[in-house]
Amino acid sequence: MSTYSNILAAIDLTDSAEQILRKAQELVLSNKTVLTVIHTIDYLPYMGFGETALITPTYTIPNEELINNAKAPIEQLLKKLNMQGTNVVYEFGNAANEIVQYAKENKVDLIVLGSHGRHGVKLLLGSTANAVLHHADCDVLAVRIFD
Repeated sequence: MSTYSNILAAIDLTDSAEQILRKAQELVLSNKTVLTVIHTIDYLPYMGFGETALITPTYTIPNEELINNAKAPIEQLLKKLNMQGTNVVYEFGNAANEIVQYAKENKVDLIVLGSHGRHGVKLLLGSTANAVLHHADCDVLAVRIFD
């Protein structure tokens, strides 16, 4: 009997994505389960600061373009790992919030993501892995990423 039936692997566009996907792939093979990859795009919409805008609407990039910029490297990585055909979901917003929300809405029972194991000031600033761990309704596997 499988321990997990619906795994979500959260990746970004850094080198750590390969380590996370390799671990998720191991779990999928040993549990004979479904895998979805989620990539979140945390962009800065128009923001005012005092009397002048920091980012004006004319400088914002359309969502489709942001997704297209992420697709090529993710598809290339999935091909490298022989994981073509894996369902990839693109969400906009805060990474931790989007990962937790997607997991709840789609009955995910394991989230696999990376953790750099930062300490001190960097830890106080918060991390996606820490936020997901504390807010997810399912198990979370943090793959240790070494820089």
